[in-house]
Formats: sequence, C-alpha cells, structure tokens
Amino acid sequence: MVHKLFLAAAMVLLVSGCQSAIDDAYFSMWDKIGVEKRDILVDRVEDAQDSQKEAQEEFADALSQFSALINFDGGELQDIYEKLKDEYEDSKSSAEEVSDRINKVEAVADSLFREWEEELNAIGNANLRRDSASKLKSTRRNYDSLLRSMRRVESSMTPVLASLQDNVLYLKHNLNANAISSLQGELTTIKTDVDSLIKEMNEAIKQSDAFIATIRG
Repeated sequence: MVHKLFLAAAMVLLVSGCQSAIDDAYFSMWDKIGVEKRDILVDRVEDAQDSQKEAQEEFADALSQFSALINFDGGELQDIYEKLKDEYEDSKSSAEEVSDRINKVEAVADSLFREWEEELNAIGNANLRRDSASKLKSTRRNYDSLLRSMRRVESSMTPVLASLQDNVLYLKHNLNANAISSLQGELTTIKTDVDSLIKEMNEAIKQSDAFIATIRG
C-alpha cells in the first residue's frame, strides 16, 4: 500500500513540476497512512531545534580552537591549525543542516496552511468556521514569528562562517607566529559574533518550544 502511495506521489511530482504541488503530494501521501501535516510540522520544528543545538556546539568549539591558535604558546602550530580547520568545516556543515531543516519546516507549514485555508470553506457551521479561522490566524502568526527567528539565526551564521573561513585561509598561506599575532583583533570580533549567534539560537529554540506547545495544545 505504501509503495503504491509513493508511486502515485511520484507521478504527481513529474506532472506538476511545481514545488508546492510536489510538497502537497508528499504530505498527502503521509496523510493517507495516518501521519498528519501538523505531526510532521512538529517533528520538523524539533529537528530544526536539534540542528541549532548542534550548531551552537560546533561554533563554540570553533571559537575555542581559534582562541587556542591565537594564544599559541608552544607545541605544533600545524596541528592546532588543522584542528581549527576541522572545526570550521564542522561549523559549515552544521550551518547547512540548520538551513536545510528550516526549509523543511517552511515546506510543511506552507502546505498545512494552504490546506487549512481551503478546508475552512467546507465547514458549514458558521460558528465553527469562525473558530477554526481564528485558530488558523493565531497559529500562522505564531509560526511567522518562529520562522523569522530561525531565519535570523540562519543569517547570523553567514558572517561568522565568512570570518572563520577568511582566517583559516589566511593562516593556511601564512602559518607562522607573526601571522597569528596579526589576527589578535579577529578573536574579539568572532567571539562577539558567536555569542550573538548563540543568543539568537536560544531565542529560536525557546520560540520553537512555545510553538510546539500551541500545536499540541
């Protein structure tokens, strides 16, 4: 049965070519086996939370490693640089995962709200229709606030990654004590940006908890 549903969804995807139609077909497939869009939305918001928590750790580790390099006091300079490079790559991968998870949240939310809007017209009882419309408006308002918060996180990761990349590449070409000394001021800037990023992630995670509570409530 599930196999047939996947085939049916695939046919819709080929014919439509429209991303919203593709998403709707995919979620409709899951609905047919008892998994509603609101359940998928909750799961994806939780996934987005998890990715942000992981990204927090990766960016904090990158900051710590950059600090260790800037404050180099003996040992193998190449080894410390390699660790910084690895932390940058891990941070970049985490940032890409955060963006992917946010996009997936947006896809199912858009599909859910389109369906909700369409189904309002099928409610014959005026009082029930108004109540459902009010609930839709409230849920969409809360979701919009959550999405803005998550997109701010996404935007804030970009300059941090750019700074880390600049420093990693510079050190790759100039790995010596003088080059490290010239980057002392970079540490303060990156620390400020990472601290701000982590704060925004915490706010987005907090909003995610509140949004999930309203969905489940």
